[in-house]
Amino acid sequence: MRMRLLATAAAVLAVAATAAAAAVSTGTASGLRYAVTRLLTAELARDGAGACAVLDAPLATTVDGRSCAQRWDARIDRMLAVPGGRGRLRADLHAVANAPVAIDGLYGTIALPHPLLDGRSRLYWTDDCWMLTG
Repeated sequence: MRMRLLATAAAVLAVAATAAAAAVSTGTASGLRYAVTRLLTAELARDGAGACAVLDAPLATTVDGRSCAQRWDARIDRMLAVPGGRGRLRADLHAVANAPVAIDGLYGTIALPHPLLDGRSRLYWTDDCWMLTG
């Protein structure tokens, strides 16, 4: 009887460990590409709020009384005011489908012709989605 109880307990623990490991999954390359596509599409549409939806929480906060959408709208305006700015965003959007993606735990990168933020295209897996991080 004791052996059966131990065997049953071991089986239950094995199932629980497997379920816990599955719950701590990271994102996929296709999911990362989707997040980057959402961000670039929002930028091309001059939609700061849409871009903020793909930003990791520390980037999406209010800073100096300006909401994320206000700050990102201004950033998009600056990017698009530069000669070739819209072309760079379109080139990145076109490259997303075939750009090399690297995932290391909860972080992922995508090699685009023009990095997304501060010279990097780094995303963080949080709340079951990829978010651009600084």
